[in-house]
Amino acid sequence: YKYAVEVFVRGVGVVRNLVTDPYSVSLTTDSRRSYVAELAAARLRPTGWDTASAPPQPGAQTDLSVYELHVRDFSINDATVPAAHRGKYLAFTDAGSDGMRHLVALATAGVTDIHLLPVFDIATVKEDAADRVDLSSPFADLCVRSPTPIARSRCDTFAGRTVGEVFATFGPAAVQQQEFTGYMAELDGFNWGYDPFHYTAPEGSYASDASDGATRVLEFRHMVMGLHQAGLRVGMDVVYNHTTADGQGEKSVLDRIVPGYYHRLDAVGAVTKSTCCSNTATENAMMAKLMSDSVATWAAQYRIDSFRFDLMGHQPRSVMEAIKARLKTETGRDIHLIGEGWDFGEVAGGARFVQASQLSLNGSGIATFSDRARDRIRGGGPFDGGADLIKNQGYVNGLSYDPNPTGPTGPAAVNALAAAADMVRVGLAGSIRDFPLTSWNGTATTLQAIDYNGQPAGFVTSPDEVVNYFENHDNQTFFDINAYKLPVGTSMDDRVRAQLLGVALNAFSQGVAYYHAGVDTLRSKSMDRNSYNSGDWFNRLDWTYTSNNFGVGSPPEGDNGANWSLIQPLLNNSSLRPASSAIAFARDGFRDLLAIRKSSTLFRLRTGAEVKARLSFPNSGAGQVATVMAGHLDGTGYAGAGFKEVLYLVNVDKVAHDLALPGETGKAWVLHPVQDAATAADQRPRTTAAYATGTGTFTVPPRTAVVYVIK
Repeated sequence: YKYAVEVFVRGVGVVRNLVTDPYSVSLTTDSRRSYVAELAAARLRPTGWDTASAPPQPGAQTDLSVYELHVRDFSINDATVPAAHRGKYLAFTDAGSDGMRHLVALATAGVTDIHLLPVFDIATVKEDAADRVDLSSPFADLCVRSPTPIARSRCDTFAGRTVGEVFATFGPAAVQQQEFTGYMAELDGFNWGYDPFHYTAPEGSYASDASDGATRVLEFRHMVMGLHQAGLRVGMDVVYNHTTADGQGEKSVLDRIVPGYYHRLDAVGAVTKSTCCSNTATENAMMAKLMSDSVATWAAQYRIDSFRFDLMGHQPRSVMEAIKARLKTETGRDIHLIGEGWDFGEVAGGARFVQASQLSLNGSGIATFSDRARDRIRGGGPFDGGADLIKNQGYVNGLSYDPNPTGPTGPAAVNALAAAADMVRVGLAGSIRDFPLTSWNGTATTLQAIDYNGQPAGFVTSPDEVVNYFENHDNQTFFDINAYKLPVGTSMDDRVRAQLLGVALNAFSQGVAYYHAGVDTLRSKSMDRNSYNSGDWFNRLDWTYTSNNFGVGSPPEGDNGANWSLIQPLLNNSSLRPASSAIAFARDGFRDLLAIRKSSTLFRLRTGAEVKARLSFPNSGAGQVATVMAGHLDGTGYAGAGFKEVLYLVNVDKVAHDLALPGETGKAWVLHPVQDAATAADQRPRTTAAYATGTGTFTVPPRTAVVYVIK
């Protein structure tokens, strides 16, 4: 069905619109018509849906360890998934596939939630496979359908081959792969999905039949059941802050029903677009209601366990708090809410309402992503380009102690390293505002008094209000950013270790732990900094652990061309392509670190008071060994602690360090059981790390995280 709506459009007059329902629960192919359904109907419930169980609720939001995953990425390249299921919801029901075995292993190690990139109806992917050109399509199809004409001679050259086979003929830094990806961008089945069309209907391209509105509902529920059976809760990435279009645009829905209401307007009545697209006005009652009703539907009807809100800072705190309370009332569960709390655009600084942003959510129990430790771990900032990509080294990729040819050196670099170590401590302490710290220059301070780009580094009152991460779908993967920043001659073993140092610092940080799919397999996007529409070629995941996708061509020119002169020599360097053994080391090391976090609630403290009482940093202040991060956790009388005390030591340096901690003299420190096992991925803690009881001196191997406990 469609609605026929007569509305007044400013500057046009009265028009009659045929429009789909903004409350659609499902749709026909390419969202042409809305679908009438009662979601509770028996025919829309998979066999076993009524009795299926979900993993147990976490004891607190800080127990969440999240793995961010794109539905298509997960299985489109997995030959162990039936062909009809690849790139689809149903791939999560194939329990014997390589991908599902990978997810089960993560669940066993400690991942609690899979957060799916947008799975609501999106506007920019063709839902009928017959209308698409993908890597498996004949190259001739691309020649026929490409919006940019391809020379006949090239089409003749590649006759009889698939698009993917053609891509594979070009070199590791060639420009042809990205050129053809550009031709395919609006023809293939890939997009991140941050272009919402209908908020409460499942995306049809992930269903086996997009034309039948029932299929996508059923198969989405099958996906949820499959993940739950694997021991994983299911989270959704939701995008209520903007729509793909406004006004009388073809893919505009809200504005063609009530013009000028659902979107946020500027002083002259134009729709604001600070988010990227057409901003919605969630401060208006009915837009807030649409968002609330939509979230409640996903939670109740699809058993979604947690939500990540894209650009949540563009939404009012009061609306987000009302949603949180509503979900608890209507589902009887704690549905965990996290989101991007960036403060920018026309709403910045509370210009229109109290925002759901980093500095405005204290006491809400809603968590925002922290960029503090992220930037110091990675080095530089997310918008760096040109020479800054190399010279802005970070805490784990060489700042001062292992400079690349343009990296900083000398006393200023030494001070920068110590200051970076303090910012990493901000993350480890959960960004608690009044957590006390002696800074690198010997000043007694609190985290909120440390400056981060003009803002307080510590910005929350409780650890359940912060999400710690160092890689997600945005920007370069960690492997790729380290390709820029580590000296080119760095061994692959040290590159893997640098990757795991980032994981360790994240795993040991108080708050919600968040990881990007593939960070555990050294995922590369061939240096692409914005792969939202770069297709399956640049976004490839390989669950056979054979390749990490580095060096599959120069990344798309639009967001990367200005840096090709830096990128291409790296992509051509075969020593930067890891062997399967290196990928396996990263995979298993990641799981060990997850298991360590899972082993004790001391890594997952519940309140700001507990963080202040139980966490300390013995190697801090003036005179610290800045390359060794030391954190002490006191488990005395704490439920779920598992140990009387925990001491983690993270040496980011390329050489070993002896760290004297007089306060630890004479204690019964032993290696954490995970690291003391013969099956541990990294044997350096067992074979090289040491603790001298008489002096309280710890020997920490290079580029290694070591965890000691007192049982």
